[in-house]
Amino acid sequence: MASHVRWGLQRLLRTRNTTHFRFPDKRRNSYHTQCSTQSFRRVQLLPGTGNTHFSIRHLSIQTQDTPNPRSLKFLPGKPVLGSGTLDFPSSSSAGCSSLARELFEIEGVKSVFFGPDFITVTKTDEDVEWTGIKRHALDAIAKFFESGDPITIGAVHHESSLSDDDDDIVSMIKELLDTRIRPTVQEDGGDVIFKGFEDGTVKLKLVGSCTGCPSSTVTLKNGIQNMLQFYVPEVDTVEQVEDEVDEINAKVFSELERKLQD
Repeated sequence: MASHVRWGLQRLLRTRNTTHFRFPDKRRNSYHTQCSTQSFRRVQLLPGTGNTHFSIRHLSIQTQDTPNPRSLKFLPGKPVLGSGTLDFPSSSSAGCSSLARELFEIEGVKSVFFGPDFITVTKTDEDVEWTGIKRHALDAIAKFFESGDPITIGAVHHESSLSDDDDDIVSMIKELLDTRIRPTVQEDGGDVIFKGFEDGTVKLKLVGSCTGCPSSTVTLKNGIQNMLQFYVPEVDTVEQVEDEVDEINAKVFSELERKLQD
C-alpha cells in the first residue's frame, strides 16, 4: 500500500513540475543595475524590474542579484551548460573550463558556478566592490562565447540519478529535489546536491550562491526540510554536508586570508 501511495505521489509531482516551492527571502527581487566601463553599452531597463541588459559585441548579458550578497548571477541570454550544474569552489578545480579559469583570474573572485543558462560568481568578501569584478566578468563571458570554445570538458551534475538500489524513500526524496526544489534554488544562482539518506537525515550539499549564504539555514529548515517532511514522513531532518576536498579548500582559503590580513 505504501509503495502504491508513493508511486501516486511521484506521478503527481511529475505532472506538477512546473510549480515550484518558493523559499522565503525578502531579497529575491533586488538587482544590480549599474556598470561603469567603456566596453559595454546599456541597451534597456526592463519595465517593472531591476534587470539591466548590456549589449556586448552583439551578446546581451543580464546581471541579477542573489540572496547571497557575495554572489552575482550572470545570464548571457543563451545556454551555458544547457542542463545540469557544475561547481568550481576554487581555482584549482577549474582545469576543465577555460571560462572558469578566466573568471578566477579576476581579483576578488572566490568561486564560480555554471547552471543551465547562467553563471554565478562569488566574491571573497562583502567589502570587495562589485564594480570591477562585474566589468571584467562581463568581458570574460563575452569573449568566451565569441570564441566558440566548449564550456567544459568535465562531468556535469544532472538530476539526482535514480539507482536500482534506491528504496521508495530515497526515490521519493530525489524526485522532490529534482522537480520541486532544485529548479527554485537554481533561480537564485545555486543548486542542491543529494548526498545521502541515513537514520531519518537527508544529507545535502549546497553549491553556487548557496555556499556561505546567510539565508542557507532558513532555506534548509524552512524550505527544503518542511517540504520533504510533508511528502516523506520518514524524513526527520535535513543536514548540510561538504565533500572532503571542499573542506580542505575552505581551510586553505581561510589560512590564506589570515596571512594576507597579518
